[in-house]
Amino acid sequence: MRKSLLTIVGAIALFMTYSCESNPLLKEWDTPFGIPPFEEVRPEHYMPAFLKAMDEHKAEIDAIVNCKEEPNFENTILPYDKAGSLYSKVAVVFSSESGVNSSDAIMAISRELSPIQSAHFSEISLNDALFQRIKAVYDKRESLGLDKDQMRLVEEIYKGFERSGANLPADKKAELKEVNAEISALQLAFGQNLLKETAAYKLVIDNEKDLAGLSEAQIAEAASRAKAAGMEGKWIFGLDNPSIMPFLQNADNAELREQMLNAYLMRGNNNNENDSKATIVKLVELRLKKAQIMGCKNYAEYALDTRMAKTEEAVFDLLDQIWKPALKAAKNELKDMTQIAKKEGHKGELKASDWRYYFEKAKVSKFNLTEDELRPYFKLENVREGIFYVANQLYGITFTQLENVPLPHPEAVAFECKEADGTHLGVIFFDMFARPGQKRGGAWCGGFREQVYENGVRVAPLVTVVGNFTRPVGDQPALLSPDEVETYFHECGHALQSLLQDVKYDGLTGITRDFVELPSQIMEHWAFNPQVLNVYAKHYQTGEIIPAELVEKLDKSGKYGQGFATVEYLAASYLDMDYHVLTEIPENLDLVAFEAKVLGDRGLISQIPPRYRTTYFNHTFGGGYTAGYYSYIWAEVLDADAYQAFVETGDIFNKEVASKFRYEVLARAGEDEAMTLYVNFRGKQPGIQPLLNNRGL
Repeated sequence: MRKSLLTIVGAIALFMTYSCESNPLLKEWDTPFGIPPFEEVRPEHYMPAFLKAMDEHKAEIDAIVNCKEEPNFENTILPYDKAGSLYSKVAVVFSSESGVNSSDAIMAISRELSPIQSAHFSEISLNDALFQRIKAVYDKRESLGLDKDQMRLVEEIYKGFERSGANLPADKKAELKEVNAEISALQLAFGQNLLKETAAYKLVIDNEKDLAGLSEAQIAEAASRAKAAGMEGKWIFGLDNPSIMPFLQNADNAELREQMLNAYLMRGNNNNENDSKATIVKLVELRLKKAQIMGCKNYAEYALDTRMAKTEEAVFDLLDQIWKPALKAAKNELKDMTQIAKKEGHKGELKASDWRYYFEKAKVSKFNLTEDELRPYFKLENVREGIFYVANQLYGITFTQLENVPLPHPEAVAFECKEADGTHLGVIFFDMFARPGQKRGGAWCGGFREQVYENGVRVAPLVTVVGNFTRPVGDQPALLSPDEVETYFHECGHALQSLLQDVKYDGLTGITRDFVELPSQIMEHWAFNPQVLNVYAKHYQTGEIIPAELVEKLDKSGKYGQGFATVEYLAASYLDMDYHVLTEIPENLDLVAFEAKVLGDRGLISQIPPRYRTTYFNHTFGGGYTAGYYSYIWAEVLDADAYQAFVETGDIFNKEVASKFRYEVLARAGEDEAMTLYVNFRGKQPGIQPLLNNRGL
């Protein structure tokens, strides 16, 4: 038996050695700009690479702990800041694969990795010997002659350990470690269930009459989906946004609209193998338990401690200020739609599945403008050029497409970003089309390498922008909706922050959650500015610049619909906070009833469901924006005020203002408190009025 066991252990060791030697994730990446060799990586490479990287990370931590010298910045803080670089190198590639090209194999690896990763990082954050060395530096930091960035790094690392439970007694540390592992596993399960649930539903249409109201492009896309599914001659619509939203806006068949919306709203709530209700209840319970272990009354108090808002009262105060005027505007929009519906013979009250359909009609009635009139001017590649134009006008930077470089997905494209003087700034990838079942929903900006400094030399970032946009069909290129255009500008705002960041230490690259949306949301202000539209909004067939009358209609209609948009967003923000301000969890918590009560008590009308209902609210239950979905509106106060700094000069590309925004906000990331950075740029704290004006509230 002993010989057999030794043989097995030897075989595993041999396998690991072989895997590491031939593993592209563990080799030096001899590629242009050090881009990961995506095409060489296979699922079987990930686990050996992660295990090797975690071993190396542990060895780096052990070296700090076992150092015989008195703790100081150079032998404790600096090596801790640089530790785990191999792990990060592997993790970002796997994260990308999970997000844009998921599969059963990738999901299985995620589930296997989750407890291992959680244990690894808990062991580091709860390592008392490591913490004592860091605390020793923290306690004498004023006497060490540290510069401002070094002081900030020491304080942020110490605060991170405190928030991870380093000051807890041993029994509480063990309890926290278990809670963290369970939270991590549940968040992963939630996200995977949502991906499968979204991909599982398909509306198959075989009667052409049921396509009435849809555009030729929408019908062609549905036919293309059906053909790919082996149902040529039929039409398929799914729950991904490029499919369901145009259907809800345009399909004349009210029963099918209701069927589609119900399927969308019921994701994670179908009492099947992908049902998320039990997962969410457990998450809410565990997050409260974690907060209480950390000495907080609820999870919101724990989460908000490091954010600009600081308190739940500040968050609710902002949401409440906007809720009343937004709800009033939404009710006025409902009146407009009801009048049109009655004229068309609709009987009874409008339903949630009627809103987008009749809103489009109301917009046509008020402004004589349809989305289909605008799409031909928003070819995806042209919109991208518009984004590059704005970035160039503001910061002088340029973008050049790269050929023959590794790509994170065959549909992705890559561009090199340079300063005006030709200095290399970084590389940006774009992967913009929906792939239901493979790519998670929504749009996001990520990266394969953050901007850092190595031996005093700036290491340029590798950034990626991912979307779920309408793809080309037949001879027609990808033509974006105004909402997709705005989303593209938004995500590229995040990308610009990553590309222009100039921070010395890894530990100062992070941006607090309710400040991180400022760089993205301010970019939206340029998307439909007439000066910018004249540069990029060209008809995909004729090359004609968007007519002035269409620009005028777009401008006038821009604030219409903000009642609905604001209310559905705020409803989700309230929902996120309401779960995480609980100080005790009701026995047998009924999520559907809880959601109905907290939103019903605030007067949410039946025609507007929250943007994310509980069972598919990935921002909060998948992690990332937990007790933080309010951040978008918090940052909108900032971005609306910040854009005014340009408007006040009479030049939306004012170089002085742009330079100040770049170097005080974008470049500095976490080098100072978020409000300090903002005031350094603006000279004052922001007010809420510009936001209300922008939304027409």
